[in-house]
Amino acid sequence: MNASQMALGVKLRDDARFDNFHGSRNQEVAHRLEQVVTNPGGLPVVVICGDSDTGKSHLLQAVCHRADQLGQSAVCISIEELLPFGPEALAGLDSHQVVCLDDLERVAGDPDWEEAVFHLYNRILDRNGLLVVSMADVPGAFPFGLADLGSRLAHGLLLQLRVYRDEDRMRILVARAEQRGMVLSDDVAGFIMRRAPRRLGELLAMLNTLDENSLQAQRRLTIPFVKSVMAW
Repeated sequence: MNASQMALGVKLRDDARFDNFHGSRNQEVAHRLEQVVTNPGGLPVVVICGDSDTGKSHLLQAVCHRADQLGQSAVCISIEELLPFGPEALAGLDSHQVVCLDDLERVAGDPDWEEAVFHLYNRILDRNGLLVVSMADVPGAFPFGLADLGSRLAHGLLLQLRVYRDEDRMRILVARAEQRGMVLSDDVAGFIMRRAPRRLGELLAMLNTLDENSLQAQRRLTIPFVKSVMAW
């Protein structure tokens, strides 16, 4: 299975777009990224840095949605998914005008992978394409052995995401519930926020559980119902 075959199976989430990237803390970053996708201006690489709970994957998929709106070919794929196939899995990705790679730090320190990423970068540059990568921290924080690759990443457009505050998580929770057609009152949302894990990914996974149980039981979300489902 090569990267091109794998990319064909990647399905973008409908809810991972710029217009529903919620949370005021990182709106400026999202706006800047959307501007770059709309008008790259010769910029070859964008590096999105942030904790795993800051919405990096959402933004990468939003980039692909925006590129599609502009009539451009785009692919979003996780390095984690490519690792079992070896560095040659990157071959052919440059056929897309926009290439998004999630969790690029996973290849730091691996000479073969670093060289493959560097060559992919150069091929994208030659085609006047755009490479957008996400990393858990700034490029200099990782042991990239290939100086040329580290230099290219360090001199790209660096966008730093910040950890969400509680009010951002609350806003995202309510917005995601609305997208699902769920009625989530302020009282119930506040109750969930006081009891649920603080990490956004876990919070949204919990919302999925509540949605499924609500549909099965034909019950609206109330504090007693949430307590029952979550065993709180």
